[in-house]
Amino acid sequence: MKQAIKRSVVVIVLVALAIAGGFVIQHLYYAVQNRNYPRGYSEYVEKYSEMYGVPESVIYAVIKVESNFRYDAESYKSARGLMQLMPGTYEWLCAKEGIDPEKQSIDDPEINIRIGTKYLSYLYGQFEVWETVYAAYNAGHGIVRQWLADEQYGKDGHLINIPYPETASFVKKVSDARAVYEKLLSNDSSAPATDAETDR
Repeated sequence: MKQAIKRSVVVIVLVALAIAGGFVIQHLYYAVQNRNYPRGYSEYVEKYSEMYGVPESVIYAVIKVESNFRYDAESYKSARGLMQLMPGTYEWLCAKEGIDPEKQSIDDPEINIRIGTKYLSYLYGQFEVWETVYAAYNAGHGIVRQWLADEQYGKDGHLINIPYPETASFVKKVSDARAVYEKLLSNDSSAPATDAETDR
C-alpha cells in the first residue's frame, strides 16, 4: 500500500514538473519571438489597422521585412521609411487621402504607416488575396496584373509562380512574419488581464 502511494506521489510530481516545464518553455519561446519580432509604433499600427481594415499582423510583418522598424530606412531604389514607400506612390496616395505630401515627411513614422496601410488596403481591394497583395506591394500592381493574366504565373486570381526572385522571397518573408505576429497577438489577447488592466 505504501509503495502504491509512493508511486502515485512520484507520478503526480513528474506530471507537475512536466506541466511547469511546458509553461517555462512556452514563456521563453514567446520572449524570444517578442524580441525578434517587435511591435514598435503600436499606437499607429492599431489606429490605421482599424481605419483601413488591414490586420495588424500584416502591417507589422511588412514593417519587419521592409525596414526592421527603422523609420529612416532608405532602399537603393529610393523607397523610404518604415514601410518603404516609393515617393511617387506616397504622393499619389496622399492625394487620395486629401493630404498635402509637402507638409508631411515620408519618413515620419505615423504618416508612413498611415499611407503604407492605405496602400495595403487599396491592393487588397484589387486582388483579395494577401499573398498577391504582398507581391504587388513589392513588384507593383501593374506587373502583378500581367502575371495573373498569364496562365504560367496565375490561376483563379492566385499567383502560382512568381518570376521575380526578389518578389518571391518578399512574399515568403512577409507570409512567415505574419504567421509569427498572429501567434504573438493571439497570445496577448488570450493572456489573463493584470490587476492594472482590470482597474481601467
